Amino acid sequence: MTADRRTDRRARHRAGGREEGAGRAAGPVSHRRRPAFRGRRPLLATLLSAFFLVGVCAATGIAWDPSDVASVQGAAAPGDLPVTNGTGGSPGASGEATPSPVAPPAPTKGAAAKGNPENAVDSGAERPTGALPFDMPAPAALRSGGAGKKLVFAHYFTPYPLSLDNAAADRDYYTRNYLNPDGESGKHGRYGGLLRDRPLPVTPKGGDWEYANLQQEVRTARAAGIDGFTLDLLSLSGKNWDRSNLLMAAARSVDPAFKIMLMPDMTSLKTDDPRVLAEAIATLADASAAHRLPDGRLVVSPFKAEEKSVAWWTEVIALLKSEHGIRTAFVPLFLDFGAHSDEFASISHGFSEWGSRSYVGQESSTRDVRRAHDMGKIWMQPVSVQDARPNQGIYDEAGNTATLRATWTRAIEDDADWVQLTTWNDYSEGSQFAPSLHNGHAYLDLTSYYLTKFKTGSWPKIVRDTLYLSARTQFADADPTGDQSLVMSLRKGSAPPRDKVEVLSFLTAAGSVRTTVGAGQGSYEAPGGIHAQLLPLKAGTSSAQIVRDGKGGVKVDLPYRVDHKVEVQDLQYYAATSGRES
Repeated sequence: MTADRRTDRRARHRAGGREEGAGRAAGPVSHRRRPAFRGRRPLLATLLSAFFLVGVCAATGIAWDPSDVASVQGAAAPGDLPVTNGTGGSPGASGEATPSPVAPPAPTKGAAAKGNPENAVDSGAERPTGALPFDMPAPAALRSGGAGKKLVFAHYFTPYPLSLDNAAADRDYYTRNYLNPDGESGKHGRYGGLLRDRPLPVTPKGGDWEYANLQQEVRTARAAGIDGFTLDLLSLSGKNWDRSNLLMAAARSVDPAFKIMLMPDMTSLKTDDPRVLAEAIATLADASAAHRLPDGRLVVSPFKAEEKSVAWWTEVIALLKSEHGIRTAFVPLFLDFGAHSDEFASISHGFSEWGSRSYVGQESSTRDVRRAHDMGKIWMQPVSVQDARPNQGIYDEAGNTATLRATWTRAIEDDADWVQLTTWNDYSEGSQFAPSLHNGHAYLDLTSYYLTKFKTGSWPKIVRDTLYLSARTQFADADPTGDQSLVMSLRKGSAPPRDKVEVLSFLTAAGSVRTTVGAGQGSYEAPGGIHAQLLPLKAGTSSAQIVRDGKGGVKVDLPYRVDHKVEVQDLQYYAATSGRES
């Protein structure tokens, strides 16, 4: 990655984005409140506190501390959540729920207006048989021997769990306030709403619904072959901190082998006291889910480690050992690896970087992996799918699934030791791998294929035809007709914009692919194996189907329409897979 692109990535925005773009309304919100630590809390006490918090929230309708999760323009997010028991009411002045006589209507603007055309719901069930083009190895095969040393983590971002309020998807907080340009009293109107996508909806749950939803996310990641989450620690108190503790418990309850790597976010924590951070790390390290090396060392991988000096981090590491008995394997993640790797080498077990979000220029990672290995360090390679940030006015050209395939190829061919999927669920970056409303399981299912090669060293055999279809719902140069005044521009160094539909086929043998793009129909011959075919983007919906000997085989539909005139700019790629259709 070139130096200027690294510089672009330094300013992080805590509404979910990791970088400020031109014209943003306000700077990042600082999380300066420090926890009143008085020694480490035992894990049981931590879990009891978390469970008590969830129970109180469910009873009172208080979803979180509104001063903890930064939105945009320095405002708290979200402060007007409905009650958490799924009734659709709103908290009254006393904090008790005031039932709503009629459910609020679903918004009709922006990304919220797209709705859920197939009424998709994430039930949390195991992967259906035949979802993938190959037979996924058993978990034991991916966790033992050489495969067990090649670890894959997904970057978990606490502000965007499966549900924010346990309400029905057509009127929950995501729909009313994050996808809707008028949401949160219009504070996101300038850029057409905070988000363009959201987690695949879940049905409201009884009891400890937040804990149950976190367990579901762990199960989904585990089923995809992922070894654990890298936990973005945004604050040391409040809702993000509480959810971090709850995630540690959820991981342990679902699968003791699923690990959470601690990633203090140095663009958000803003503490200058090494003792404060060491105490927070030690508190989370009490949980058995905290990722450790086989020799017992706790892995700590701070985001933008260069925000603090080597001397500062040396003190954190020393305090963890002297005051908490914790030996540390330090794996700093840099926004500028080339500028800081030498100075950090003496205290580091390995290195990582945040990486690029376009399919061009990925060859530079080869140099970075080699440099780390030459220094005797492990390397955690970033793998990404796309990046589009409305509230920062910037995006990368991902080229449909080209960026996903290119970054996985680099991790495999360059012999990275670990991989970090960037990200699991940061919807304000548009970088999510997790099952989402507009992408279903497509990107996660694709990842399982490359993950299997990365961990086992062998390409999986394609045993069933599977098609992946991806496209935007608008043309790259579309001028939004609504009230949006800040539009996204292409990040420097990215591939140029393109307007294409991509059919990515995994075929057991050669066959014809019949396509429909808008009003146009066509076909082409696809070889056995993996093949990507690009078609011109046209207004309307798209579909593709395998045809052999005049008989139709598997088919995939992308139900979201492409339009020339759009109210809100949305430059994320939408995706679907034939493996998930009933």
